[in-house]
Amino acid sequence: MTRKQRRLTLIGSAGAVLAVALGLILFALNDQIVFFQSPTDITQSTVPTGQRIRLGGLVEEGSVIRSDNAEVSFRVTDMANAVAVTYKGILPDLFREGQGVVTEGVIGSDGVFVADSVLAKHDENYVPKEVAEALKAQGHWQGGEGEAQ
Repeated sequence: MTRKQRRLTLIGSAGAVLAVALGLILFALNDQIVFFQSPTDITQSTVPTGQRIRLGGLVEEGSVIRSDNAEVSFRVTDMANAVAVTYKGILPDLFREGQGVVTEGVIGSDGVFVADSVLAKHDENYVPKEVAEALKAQGHWQGGEGEAQ
């Protein structure tokens, strides 16, 4: 085997090993990837039941219902549509009606979003870009003139 053939074999083998490693990494991370959805995205599309997603928007005024067993029900809205959310646990201190929120969880068979984590935002400047654009398009944006982060 000539030096050129050995070099091409080595490069080809290294490329194949890298391709296999990349494929294994992507396969392993497939369950960890969580896509962001707004309430309008959820109501207008068919997000499969049980698929893990992030839901973001504003906590609808007058929708927060607290029960004795640390379970909270509320609605997340983007001012066009709203999605019912249930969460069992302690909410962040900044959680309140009219504030931005990002929840992570799954949509149940009854259409209610079951969150296992809730992140409250203290300012609309930190609302995800998709939600900020939806609020700006509807004229409900209350953040500064700058872009959303």
